[in-house]
Amino acid sequence: MKLQARDTSIGHRTEERVRTKLARIAQRAKKDKEVRFCSLSHLLYKSTLIEAFWRLSPKAAPGVDKETKNSYAENLEENIKDLNSRLKSNSFKPNPVRRKYIKKTDSGKMRPLGIPALEDKVVQTALVIIMENIYEQDFLPFSYGFRPNRNCHEALKNLSKDIGTKKVNYVVDADIKGFFDNVSHEWMMKFLQHRINDTKILRLIKRFLKAGVIEEGKYYKSKSGVPQGGTLSPLLANIYLHYTIDLWFEKVVTKYCKGEAYMTRYADDIVFCFQYKRDVERFYRALKGRLNKFNLKLSEEKTKVIEFGRFAQRDAKRRGKNKAETFDFLGFTHYCGKSRRGKFKIKWKTSRKKFKAKINEFSRWIKENRHLPINEIWRKVTQKIKGHFQYYGVSDNWKWLEKYKTEVINLLYKGLNRRSQRNSMKWDKLRRLTEVFPLPEPKIRVNLNSAFV
Repeated sequence: MKLQARDTSIGHRTEERVRTKLARIAQRAKKDKEVRFCSLSHLLYKSTLIEAFWRLSPKAAPGVDKETKNSYAENLEENIKDLNSRLKSNSFKPNPVRRKYIKKTDSGKMRPLGIPALEDKVVQTALVIIMENIYEQDFLPFSYGFRPNRNCHEALKNLSKDIGTKKVNYVVDADIKGFFDNVSHEWMMKFLQHRINDTKILRLIKRFLKAGVIEEGKYYKSKSGVPQGGTLSPLLANIYLHYTIDLWFEKVVTKYCKGEAYMTRYADDIVFCFQYKRDVERFYRALKGRLNKFNLKLSEEKTKVIEFGRFAQRDAKRRGKNKAETFDFLGFTHYCGKSRRGKFKIKWKTSRKKFKAKINEFSRWIKENRHLPINEIWRKVTQKIKGHFQYYGVSDNWKWLEKYKTEVINLLYKGLNRRSQRNSMKWDKLRRLTEVFPLPEPKIRVNLNSAFV
């Protein structure tokens, strides 16, 4: 059999390729939900590390070692050989994570971002390659964040199907306060031990959790949390929430609810759906206690419990309100509407917070880049509009796509006019430009209607 591009090489123990071994591990994990894997560290071959290396982005910022992908690749064979040797002898120790703060686009607040050293990224990615084969068999169907072949649009479709085709009258839009900063290391290791009994792998993960942080030249110990930015962090976050929320909801909450209950989770963004108000009230009280048990807290100011579904509009009018309440999930405002036949239909539009953040982001970009040649500016603007339409081009959101393009053209006009002291750009000139080099038109790319999901 011919070796495929970037396929892993022959293993030393049973002369099986690593991909074959991983497939067998996945098969075993799927068949037996109680099995614990005792021998995984031997899969950290040179070939696995090389594959992990090539998965890294060449544009990623360097960590405390200041090593980049291009510089590391210059002597790749020797570097990987040395790294593999340190992993075998248990002498590999992760570097502290370089902490950088980035501004949240929707709120303006600063979010801490961890940037691991390059070799740490390689080892983390290799661990993900191995561990995904186990945990993808465990994760439940309503979990979508940071998983292979799953995305935000699929999460939105799942939520649309639950609300649009099932008995849903109440929605809990839950927000966990500082989730990534408050993950308990002790609970994390206990959860991992449900499936992994390889002490080398467990020790390696613990070292990553305890590696610490470098901020402005000062070292800080890591007592809790998983730093956002590492390739291993999303998988660990999913494992933590799988045991704290997902399994509890499926095995306990749905069992004790008198009506129907559903959930959709994308990383730490979660929406719960219920049929009866009594179930919602009991669940909300239980959720706070459940999170507290695992060192997490519910952000009560951001969490919403609302009436939402086929009868929400009718009940809102009876209470003297014009419209039923709405909620935001994954950048979209979900609101109650009607189909062309007059039946209930859930609808979507770009959330005001996200829309404003996107416009402010473009405004900053054009101010910083208006000195570039027109053709370069036009190419970048086209890319930005395409990217926006790619994500926000969903059912019922046409109006907000057009609105985004209009705002972008207005900001483009102002930015180009400030390239010199004189008004160098007139509206008729800009119109001629858009006719010769047309900007992308709004397009609905994703159908979220529950009837077609």
